[in-house]
Amino acid sequence: MATSSVTNTAAPLIDTDGLQEHTRGLASASTVWLQTHWLQILIAFGIGAAIVLALHAARRVAGKLAARDPQGRAGWISIIGRALVRTGNFFMLMLAAKLVVGYAGAPSQVDTTVNFLWTLASVFQFAIWAREVILGAIEHRTQSAHYSGEALLSAMGLIRLLVTFALFAIAFVVVLDNLGVNVTGLVAGLGVGGIAIGLAAQGIFADLFAALAIIFDRPFRRGDKVSYDTTTGVIESIGLKSTRIRSFGGEMRVISNRQLLDKEIQNISNRDHVRVPFTIGIAYETPPDTLARVPQILTEIVEGEGGKVARAGFESFGASSLDFALQFDVPGDDWPTAHSTRDRILVALMRRFAVEGIVIPYPTQTTFTAAPDGSLIMPYAQVQPVSVKNQPGA
Repeated sequence: MATSSVTNTAAPLIDTDGLQEHTRGLASASTVWLQTHWLQILIAFGIGAAIVLALHAARRVAGKLAARDPQGRAGWISIIGRALVRTGNFFMLMLAAKLVVGYAGAPSQVDTTVNFLWTLASVFQFAIWAREVILGAIEHRTQSAHYSGEALLSAMGLIRLLVTFALFAIAFVVVLDNLGVNVTGLVAGLGVGGIAIGLAAQGIFADLFAALAIIFDRPFRRGDKVSYDTTTGVIESIGLKSTRIRSFGGEMRVISNRQLLDKEIQNISNRDHVRVPFTIGIAYETPPDTLARVPQILTEIVEGEGGKVARAGFESFGASSLDFALQFDVPGDDWPTAHSTRDRILVALMRRFAVEGIVIPYPTQTTFTAAPDGSLIMPYAQVQPVSVKNQPGA
């Protein structure tokens, strides 16, 4: 019985035989090219050297831009300068070669090699530039928003690692694709690995991205007074995973960055006034003409103490009083100043009401009781009418 065996051999990622053949062809073509185009090659070499020198001079200028701010703060000019300083010599050489290779009449093998090396140099160089710009933008945001010295800045090492890994992974895949390597499996593997890492550390990454959102969106910064859920206090620090709020009661509240951004946050440091509400009850027995003057009286009292009336008028019929609503604004965002103004207005209001004869009644309730015969027993003494016949001298 005949037995047949099938041997499965995986195709190599890189064709080594083709690479060796390309190398031999490149050496042969280069020798012939040097012998026949030596003058054009010399001229191209001179032009390429001038280009490299010009690029070195531009890099020195970029270094001066990067060190322009004496305080070391990252402005956009210094960020761009710092990125250009990271321009590598290999990139400069390949840029010069790419610009002059056509003038020298290079053969196809040399031109292909220069194109490949130029792709390699440019891809990784752009990854380096992008990394410096991204990290510089984060640093610029943290410094301009006064996050210096916080735990978030200590996390710049982790942020640098993540950005570097992502950018250079993309650059590596692009280079392999230009080599003719089938990168579909590699990209799929990186995607699966990234998903696994993301699921394992989704809480950490969620808080990290929330911290970055706080930096770029700036809903608040250190020192701001905020109101979050049931907490009102001052932002003391913004970290990689959590934000610390010193409440007005004195305790320290530690809140996850992700949970903090999921709720409504009121930044009360950005308001230009504090609104104080009052409800004032006035006795039902007050004459209508006096009631009509109450809004004007309230306005005069508030303006006399430096406030600005937002509303002063009748609100509702209360159980034992006519209720008037008073809302006034105190400039600034300082609660102690607003409370002090409120106290002065309260005292001035009581004095003015005393002068005007306006009474603020206590809550009262009258109870009527029925006698056995159905008549009402009054809760007050009844005055009997005096008969004329009973008067003396009648």
